[in-house]
Amino acid sequence: MEIIHTPAAPEAIGPYSQAIRHGDLVFTSGQIPICPETGLLAGDEIGAQAEQVMKNVQAVLEAAGSHPDRAIKTTCFLASMDDFAQFNAVYAKYFTKKPARSCVAVKTLPKNVLCEVEAIAEL
Repeated sequence: MEIIHTPAAPEAIGPYSQAIRHGDLVFTSGQIPICPETGLLAGDEIGAQAEQVMKNVQAVLEAAGSHPDRAIKTTCFLASMDDFAQFNAVYAKYFTKKPARSCVAVKTLPKNVLCEVEAIAEL
């Protein structure tokens, strides 16, 4: 088991790793729309936030030696299902191989963001 860390994605805001590489798989922690360069949220609307989340997930996967095209499963959390279509439009640009996915609305996300995504990918 190996802990993955990259400055190209935001630092963890709690006692966890950005990802863990185990065997031939990488398991990312949920990524929220924080810009790693500034530590600030990437806008206040779903399009900008989803774009930053996908960039963060991609950065963590690449740091582990993988890529969104190698994703097996993602879990997506939305603050509102009203954002589902806009979120999907951004998601589809990054996860072109269509991994298995769960997408749920939750009451609240860290820092009151609009979306969060975690992934499991092969190396």
